[in-house]
Amino acid sequence: MRPRQRVGTLDRQGAIARAFCRGATALAVAFFVGPVFLASAKAEDVSLMVGGIEKQIYLPAVLADRLGYFDDEGLTVHLLSEPAGVEAADEMLAGAVQGVIGFYDHTIDLQGLGKYTESIVQFSSSPGEVEMISNRLAHLRTMADLKGMHVGITDLGSSTDFLTEYLLGKAGLSFDSVFPDPIGAGDSLISAMKQNRVEAAMTTEPTVSRLIKLGLAHVMIDMRNAEGTRAALGGIYPAACLYVQTAWVDSHPETAQKLANALVRALRFIAGHTAEEIAEHVPHDFYAGDKVLYVQALESGKAMFTIDGRMPQRGPQTVLSVLKQFNDNVRGKQIDLSRTYSDRFVEQVPQR
Repeated sequence: MRPRQRVGTLDRQGAIARAFCRGATALAVAFFVGPVFLASAKAEDVSLMVGGIEKQIYLPAVLADRLGYFDDEGLTVHLLSEPAGVEAADEMLAGAVQGVIGFYDHTIDLQGLGKYTESIVQFSSSPGEVEMISNRLAHLRTMADLKGMHVGITDLGSSTDFLTEYLLGKAGLSFDSVFPDPIGAGDSLISAMKQNRVEAAMTTEPTVSRLIKLGLAHVMIDMRNAEGTRAALGGIYPAACLYVQTAWVDSHPETAQKLANALVRALRFIAGHTAEEIAEHVPHDFYAGDKVLYVQALESGKAMFTIDGRMPQRGPQTVLSVLKQFNDNVRGKQIDLSRTYSDRFVEQVPQR
């Protein structure tokens, strides 16, 4: 059986170095475009890396951009995308971007490596993740049945990696009992299912609904709502958020406040509008050719979003408890949860 490769300190340092090179190349290209770049430098530019921009769990960032909320704050925000959250985090640590739209659990994982980051706007109180099982294997009913199977995750060290390992452990299996396969999300995950490359995979909307409609897979564990999350993980599990390096937020509090203002407005927009109304403001390619399916998926999942961007009570403790079960970066370490998030910016967002 293939040995599991944990993304630890040495591996992470190499990934960060590679991310730095990519960021430096991008900056060099931008520098040589001449007057256009120099003109835009007068604005307050912020680059945010998203762990899969088409995923509905990260919708607040897309809406803040599309609805002009970042512009209203005097920000020019560049939303970039990486297929997995761990890659997005490495881009930030390398200094290529100022923040990450990703999962809160990375702030705890990174603190275990001595790197301090914090969530400053919490998008959701549930992961929005679903363990999908291939319809070829209808007899697989629990995580324990996945022994010896190929299990899809977005990437090693990603939040789908974390959640999959926890759920396997809860079922009495180690991660070495399965073949973890970093297949990404969206089209690449669907392709892996079609080609029988994996028997199971963890993913989010709209990929979940697409897999079901295509007749490729069905739901085994559903963490798109509070009830399913509590059943699977033992409590509320804050997930999608904007997190930044603590050193950056301490030196850029005004910019952090502007980002919080825009993103909380987007959360309020989600809370105050129907899924169909919201869908009108996202890029049409997010529909993957089926707007009705996209709207249905959003309607069933929009309850996971917070209204005010605050960290849910007792949520950080649940996340830490999950990670401690298997994550060597966290297990046995003294983790200060108060340094993994801050509500001070969302508390100052004006009412509009």
